[in-house]
Formats: sequence, structure tokens, C-alpha cells
Amino acid sequence: MNPLFVGIDVSSKNNVTYLMKPDGSKYSSFSVQNNLGGAKLMSEKIVSALEAMQLNDVVIGLEATSIYGDGLVCALREDGRLGQYQRKIHVLNPKQVKKFKDSYPDLPKNDWVDAFVIADHLRFGRIGKEVYMDDYRYKSLQTLARARFDVVQNLTREKQHFANYLFLKCSGMAQDKDIANSSATTIALMERFETVDELAYADLDELTRFIDETGRNFADPAAKARAIQAAARNSYRLPVTVNSSVNQAMAVSIATMRALEKQIKVLDKAIEQQFQIIPNTLTSIPGIGKVYSAGIIAEIGDVHRFNSQASVAKYAGLVWTQHQSGDFEAQHTKLIKSGNRYLRYYLLEAANSVRRCDSEFRRYYDLKFKEVNQFQHKRALALTARKLVRLVYRLLMDNRLYIPPES
Repeated sequence: MNPLFVGIDVSSKNNVTYLMKPDGSKYSSFSVQNNLGGAKLMSEKIVSALEAMQLNDVVIGLEATSIYGDGLVCALREDGRLGQYQRKIHVLNPKQVKKFKDSYPDLPKNDWVDAFVIADHLRFGRIGKEVYMDDYRYKSLQTLARARFDVVQNLTREKQHFANYLFLKCSGMAQDKDIANSSATTIALMERFETVDELAYADLDELTRFIDETGRNFADPAAKARAIQAAARNSYRLPVTVNSSVNQAMAVSIATMRALEKQIKVLDKAIEQQFQIIPNTLTSIPGIGKVYSAGIIAEIGDVHRFNSQASVAKYAGLVWTQHQSGDFEAQHTKLIKSGNRYLRYYLLEAANSVRRCDSEFRRYYDLKFKEVNQFQHKRALALTARKLVRLVYRLLMDNRLYIPPES
């Protein structure tokens, strides 16, 4: 196969394109606008080059630059004239391209050079399969799953803001390990009582009833009420003006958290609806659920894109670096920093859920938890997620249901 190699450096406004002949020499380079008209002009120039060189194959590559290249990839895929040729479109990891560019130490940094490097990487790189998913069902699901990821991250940050305000208003409650900082009960108490003194010296019976109504899951609401009052009495007292400002900031934070939680529910419903049109067997795993299964499927796409379960793990960033020299082999190594953060997130969340519901994963998690004295949960969860990758890959490859081990 002697293909035309096309490297594209994508930006929000322009796409710089480098056309490379099969022997590595330059055919042409040009810049087009990053819009539909620019994509059509690019396609015409690519087709003209193929006709001029009498080639039937073209390999196109661009870096994964947020959302700026998505429209271009769709346009190139849907172009009728370009579709007459054997084409492959690769959306490359920027780190992968940068490492390749390091082999040219004297090259300057500009869009034209970057387009050349991408084209040359396509010519030399070990890229066996297309990275971009050509099934738009996966792309649609991916958009929803990634939106949910972003909202969850925002909610996590907002909960931390609320925890900071809680420490200002009632430091004792923020310090008590048995009182969840952002629980429904804690939020209700902060809305109900203007000052820490009101909470500290409230009628115990009334406080108990209030906690029982808002919490609904306390075995002994009276004991919880006494613990909260004790924490309130040991808290700092703020000046009236400062306390009023904290209450206002806390009210905004509470409203934000509720809005984000509502958005997550909306996205969960949309994800479940979209997930119905994609056949899979992951939901047969106890505890994984539709949302986490959808998040994993959205990033993996067609599992046949990957040569092995190890390839999926590497794509997710669930691979540990090796540190070895001579006879020395480091026992403590870190996860690689590259990888698909969305897939890693959904695998970790799924693993944390599955290990509570499946005896085999629970046993494995407990074993890994006890092996070390530091970062037990984080390490055990990452290893459990790595184990889950093997199961996910096999279920998807064989299109079969999961059969839990006998307890």
C-alpha cells in the first residue's frame, strides 16, 4: 500500500494541512478555515493530490484537540468524493505526537511544522487501527457521558466550597468525622439555624425530630442530635457581619449543589435512553449499572479496535510505569499520566460499585487493601479497576453475560 499521508494541525479558526507523498517528500501544504467550507476545500485538495499521483489510499491524522477536530472528522467521513478512496482517519494522542517530534530536535514550533510532524508520524508510526470511532452511536453516548463527568467534577468542587463555609460557620461539625459535611441533614441544619449558638442551644427534642425528618436513616437520631450540639458548642463564634456573609455564600453553594444534582439526574436519564440502542453485556455485572456501563462503552466503542485487554487498560491509563536498572526492580511505581481520563473515571467508579456487590471483586479488593500501609483504598481500587478491564474486554469480545462466582 502506497498511501497519501495527510497531517492536520487543528485550531479553533484554521486547519493547517500537510500532504506527504508515500516516499516522505512534500506534495503541498495549505491552510483552510475550520468550518464546513474549509473542510470541503481540504477534501478537494486531497482528492486532487490522489488523482495526480494515481493513488487509491489516504491516511489522515490530527491531534485530539478538545472539540475542535470533531466537526472536521465528521465532514471528511461524510464527503462523497473522498469516500471513493480507501481512507483511514486517526485522532492521535498529542503526547504521542510530541514524543515523535522529539526525534527532530532542531524543528521550530509552529502550525506548519506540526502538520508535517503529524503526517510523518503517520508514515513511520505504529498505528494499526483507526482511533476515531466511526459509529456515531458511540459518539452520541460519549457526548452525554463526558458531560456527566464534567458536572460530577463541578459538584465535587462545590461540595468542597460548602465544606469550607461549614468550617467557618460551625467548625466543630466540619471536624467531626461522624458528621458528613455535605449530607442532606447537614445542609438542612445550616439552612434552619442562622448562627452556631442557635444550633448549640436548640431544644434537644425539637432538634431530634428535625434530624429524624431530614436524615430518615439514623438508628438513633437523639444521639446524633446530642453529637451535633456538642460539636456546635465547641465551634468558633463569628462576628455577626461575618456570619451573615457566610450564610449568604453558603446559600448560593447549596443552590448550586442542588442544581448540579438535578443536572446529573437529567443526564443519567438521557444516557440510559441512548444506551438502549447499543447492544452490550456489561449490565450483567452486579453493581455496575447502566450509567457506568454506558460511560465505559462510550469511550471503548467497538472493542475490536483493541488488540487485547492490555491495550484497553493502557488506553484508560490503568498501567503502572516500570523502574528497573540492572538487578534493581522498584516495587512502588505510579500509574502512567497519559490515558483517557473519562474511561479511567468510569472504570474506577464501576469497580468501586462492583466490589460491593460481587464476592470475587470484594475478595480481590480486600486482598489488595491489606497489602500496603499507605493509600490502601486508592491502590486497591485502581487494581480492582484493572481487574475489571479484563472482564469487560472478555464480555464484549465474546458478547456473553457475566456469571458471578459461587459464594
